[in-house]
Amino acid sequence: MTDYPHLLAPLDLGFTTLKNRVLMGSMHTGLEETKDWNRVAEFYAERARGEVALMVTGGMAPNREGGVFPGAAGLFTAEDIANHRVVTDRVHDAGGKIAMQILHAGRYAYGKECVAPSAIKSPISPFAPAELDEAGIEKQIADIVTAAARAREAGYDGVEVMGSEGYFLNQFLVEHTNKRIDRWGGSLENRQRLPVEVVRRVRAAVGDDFILIYRLSMIDLIPQGQTWDEVVTLARKIEGAGATILNTGIGWHEARVPTIATSVPRRAFAWVTQKLMGEVGIPVITSNRINTPQVAEDVLAEGCADMVSMARPFLADAHFVRKAAEGRAALIAPCIACNQACLDHTFSMKIASCLVNPRAAHETEITLDPAAQAKRIAVVGAGPAGLSAAVTAAGRGHDVTLFDKADSLGGQLNMARRIPGKEEFHGLVDWFTASVDAAGVTTRLGTEATAAMLADFDEVIIATGVVPRDPSIPGQNGPNVLSYIDVLYHGAPVGDRVAVIGAGGIGFDVVEFLTVDDSPTEDLDEWMSEWGVGDPAQMRGGLRPEGPQPEAPARKVTLLQRKAQKLGKGLGKTTGWIHRASLRMRNVEMIGGVNYERIDADGLHVTYGEARENPTLIEADTIVLCAGQLSERDLADALQANGQTPHVIGGADVAAELDAKRAIDQGVRLAATL
Repeated sequence: MTDYPHLLAPLDLGFTTLKNRVLMGSMHTGLEETKDWNRVAEFYAERARGEVALMVTGGMAPNREGGVFPGAAGLFTAEDIANHRVVTDRVHDAGGKIAMQILHAGRYAYGKECVAPSAIKSPISPFAPAELDEAGIEKQIADIVTAAARAREAGYDGVEVMGSEGYFLNQFLVEHTNKRIDRWGGSLENRQRLPVEVVRRVRAAVGDDFILIYRLSMIDLIPQGQTWDEVVTLARKIEGAGATILNTGIGWHEARVPTIATSVPRRAFAWVTQKLMGEVGIPVITSNRINTPQVAEDVLAEGCADMVSMARPFLADAHFVRKAAEGRAALIAPCIACNQACLDHTFSMKIASCLVNPRAAHETEITLDPAAQAKRIAVVGAGPAGLSAAVTAAGRGHDVTLFDKADSLGGQLNMARRIPGKEEFHGLVDWFTASVDAAGVTTRLGTEATAAMLADFDEVIIATGVVPRDPSIPGQNGPNVLSYIDVLYHGAPVGDRVAVIGAGGIGFDVVEFLTVDDSPTEDLDEWMSEWGVGDPAQMRGGLRPEGPQPEAPARKVTLLQRKAQKLGKGLGKTTGWIHRASLRMRNVEMIGGVNYERIDADGLHVTYGEARENPTLIEADTIVLCAGQLSERDLADALQANGQTPHVIGGADVAAELDAKRAIDQGVRLAATL
């Protein structure tokens, strides 16, 4: 008997059967571009060992002009086919199935050779595309078909044709990007001609016994996007052209609605996929913000889809499905949808990984073999750095004792999880807690470790974190001044008018906390209203004509920083715009280039620029200090003074906001070497 009967049920596709209802969705990791095919193969094989039914690779370019960036991987030569055969053989040996995504970026391609239905530049690319003529369109079709045939030759079990998220085929569907007046534009039939022709010819090229997934944009979330009737019409045509499965795509990349960030409610768009159920006769997959077995089970049990697609959850934990099947769901490392090590890396041309699981895409580099000699290891600090080090070291067979002066695990994660929109951090703390127990780590909570207490351990890891930096503002010791720790950890009362000093990640989090009473992330209807999302059956593209309608802010807040630059410049590459937009919707005044002159009972007095001009009073009942951090190294220094050589990781090593990504990475990598 299983807790997830729908999730773990097989799916018969006729010519083949999938072992369960879980698809690992496509993610561009950058691994294929490394040319290290053993590394690529191990990444996918590890997920196959985790019992996922079917994986989809990152997008492979069908030709040079269609690559997401110059040099993007694809199957262009016999050598490419042989290299990909290394991957598919490894996956099949591990008992898995794998499909290759064919992704033509169209006007999203970050290169001068990009092409599109019309010469309309994308707002997320500096390059204007060339408008394709009839011969050019035929070349794109032929190249996509050739890529599919080569995928079969390379041993893939199928292909996914990318037709959503605003990429090439999606660009033909809407008049916003398709201004053509020939047989590829104008009428709905003409605008839908290209994706249907691509699927028809791919099916003819690969035969009937090959999985053909079409990624369909179910809700565009852009002005002049598709209506629901248009989506259903295309879905039926794609089925008729020979698709095996329809996968769900949500929103174009240029949409001003978040779709996968942590502030998006879980399963936020399953209702859109459910509208397609019964309209076609082939299986339908739902996606976006499905990150636990129970959420996936509920989506399937409610008839929202035939399968679920989870992408980033398989970065967080390659063995997601296996653990669910074995009754170990509490030990599934959770995807918290932070984007910090996956999408932010991808858009910065780095290898994608995972904040929660640094081994993701580094399986051949970070190996966790049993320790040659078990040691007694002390870890001081139960924040993300210390927890990751303790769990990893204990998992390798070491005897680990974890100290923290607080009474609970989590460290500064316990502040992060109080932020509206960061509710996923609850699951991260819960997972660390379950993992500490499962690994047999001895915990000494409510204990402030001293150098004498640590003298007999073989190894000592210091992960004592950070302390707030003193901004030295006259009047900062007054009763109307609080630190971010007072607000987020101790729950200190805050007035109706607030000035927040410091516009890094913590400052933005504090403002979110102070301006939101009830988190929209916990209420799908409220979240949809806040971002202006509606039913595409009633509103073209799924955008409400009245636009975003957020709840009134709980307080009047002013956010300030010393640097004369855009506030939030250092936030995540793919999420910073969401945080800034959220604060603007709550009427937060954001001011840069200020000098903090003094604080008094009236509020915060500032001036501007090096000349300290234009003295201004920011009227405030409460001033909250978020002016940076310093490493807490007192214990490390004491140990070194006694002749010991501790390992120092996390914030105690480098104070840089609350950088859980670096902290967890350091903890895992250190523990892997002990």
